[in-house]
Amino acid sequence: MEYVSAVPVPQPRTEAAAAPDSAGSRRTLAAGLLLGAAGATVVLLASGQTWAEGKAPVGGGTLPLSADGQDVTGLPAALAIVGLAALVAVFAVRGAGRRVVAGLLALSGLGAALSAFLGASDSGALDEKAAQTSGDSAATITALSHTAWPYVTAAGGLLILLAGLLALRYGDRWPTMSGRYERDGTPRPRKAPRPVDPDRPEDLWKALDRGEDPTREA
Repeated sequence: MEYVSAVPVPQPRTEAAAAPDSAGSRRTLAAGLLLGAAGATVVLLASGQTWAEGKAPVGGGTLPLSADGQDVTGLPAALAIVGLAALVAVFAVRGAGRRVVAGLLALSGLGAALSAFLGASDSGALDEKAAQTSGDSAATITALSHTAWPYVTAAGGLLILLAGLLALRYGDRWPTMSGRYERDGTPRPRKAPRPVDPDRPEDLWKALDRGEDPTREA
């Protein structure tokens, strides 16, 4: 009489079972790249737009003045460039180095967003321009108004932050760009030196440079 065991036999994992994980890694990789690149682009473009407008008292009237994001604070644009560099560096390192770079990417986005948000109500840049225009160091801007560009810049910083968080969470599954270009470490065979022709002085000198005795017969 034959007995059939009820204990299930574990089956080897197939490539089909690993496919969803690979597809998920590609999705998070694409999302991280898109968010990081888009966020940095938004920050760089929006920080060059007009953030604040006002009027400076000059003589018996007023002169309209404006300040762009670079006048208010250059920090968002600088951090966006750092974020772009970190986004590229994520694929050049692995292990703990990748987590460090991913953290830098997230922090650069957070810093860009916070600095842009704080600059949304800033009047210092226009006050400085008013003082320079009027020649009075105590002059301040009047009729101050702000645009929506600081908040657009902050939104771009948040996109960079999201890219950094994705890299922190899923970066260990992403491929390494440098691995494709690394050599396999296989030593290449050295070319045998050409036989020395005693009638050619250049061959004699080359043999001497290699530490060979050109007068010795092979």
